[in-house]
Amino acid sequence: MRLGNMLDDLCDVHNHFLKLENRYYRRYGKYAGRYRLQPHLTKLLERTHKHWVWIPRDTLDAVIIRIHLCFENFFDVPGFGRPKHKKRGKYRSAKFQSAYLLEEGRVRISFKEWDEPSQSFKFNKRWFSFHQHRDWKGNVRYIQILRDAVGTYWLYIVTDDVSKDVLPATGESVGADFGMKDAFLTLSTGEKIQSPEFLKQSLKALRSLNKALSRKVVGSNNWWRCLRQLTRLYRHISNQRKDWHWKLATDLCRRFDAIATEKLNLRGMKRLWGRKVSDLSFGQFVEILKFKCFKHKREFLQAGQWTPTTKPCSDCGHYNKDLSLSDRQWTCPECGSHHDRDINAAINILRAARGPSVEQM
Repeated sequence: MRLGNMLDDLCDVHNHFLKLENRYYRRYGKYAGRYRLQPHLTKLLERTHKHWVWIPRDTLDAVIIRIHLCFENFFDVPGFGRPKHKKRGKYRSAKFQSAYLLEEGRVRISFKEWDEPSQSFKFNKRWFSFHQHRDWKGNVRYIQILRDAVGTYWLYIVTDDVSKDVLPATGESVGADFGMKDAFLTLSTGEKIQSPEFLKQSLKALRSLNKALSRKVVGSNNWWRCLRQLTRLYRHISNQRKDWHWKLATDLCRRFDAIATEKLNLRGMKRLWGRKVSDLSFGQFVEILKFKCFKHKREFLQAGQWTPTTKPCSDCGHYNKDLSLSDRQWTCPECGSHHDRDINAAINILRAARGPSVEQM
């Protein structure tokens, strides 16, 4: 209850300072920044918003810093959206750089509570237990408490450890072609990896829960209970997919020293093929693979989005203009080589990522 109240109050802090930023932006065409907002927060805590004092100051400052970084990205990074207001219950995390103490399986957080006899705020230290599934390495820099859509609380412990788990060299390189028809990944070695498609497996259960939710009175206890069941199922599907992606990325890093993929317009693909692209989550897999390559000191390569990889022959380089999407096998008219469409593309991806290539305009 205490953590939930804290996140709801942090949501109010976020919305209050976002309104100030937007008003400043309308007047001056730029954002105010954390160095103007943090002194303003001090005045608010002394005068009009004393009820925020019970939250540690560095946790309140972290909300302002987050808004500051969001506006910096909005102005400097193309395509980065503007920060938005949050609904109560939708604000997800709180960052603690101080006012906490970590022990094995539990954490102590120092809040403030109003003391009637002294008419002032006094520290009240609360202990919270958590399931510690592994030990952390290095010195703890800060902790972060996150509340997911189901209402479960998670503790993130961030340390200064940057050690790498270096795997033995294999001397092998591989190109990987993303596919939606024959396989999730086709490797240049000829291996095809199928995706379990966890969302597709759970469609029947999702339909059943959505129908049950539609029959409930919105806002009633049964409606909230059914909504939590639906959210749990979505979380289960997401966890299944992530687990499979992590294991696949680890397997590829163990087998190959260099891994090459291609850049894809996934947003455009979602507009064409919708649910299946989301179910495969190739973008998520690429981000996981990048991290695993960094951790295990493997080389991660990417071919350009407009680099031709499907139509050129991987043996002689002949560009087959007549190749259509339905052609899964084809024979090169120039050299007579017979190709599997996806394996040929994977070989070309590895070759294009290895050296400079002329992108097709």
